[in-house]
Amino acid sequence: MADTKALQLEEKPQLVEAEESRLVSELEKMEAQYEPLLPVEKKLISWSVGLGIVALGLLVWVSYTFFPGTH
Repeated sequence: MADTKALQLEEKPQLVEAEESRLVSELEKMEAQYEPLLPVEKKLISWSVGLGIVALGLLVWVSYTFFPGTH
């Protein structure tokens, strides 16, 4: 049987005041601290995107070269 004291869909779980204020302060810290990407992270992203584009081009070439009837 259904429990009548179960949370309804629109009800939110209640947080203790201390937890809620800590959550709010942590979110404010995250918004205030913008950290730009490091040069090594930028290089990693560019290598990953470049490798993905090259791999996609290679797969398209293989598809058109070895399976011409399916296009």
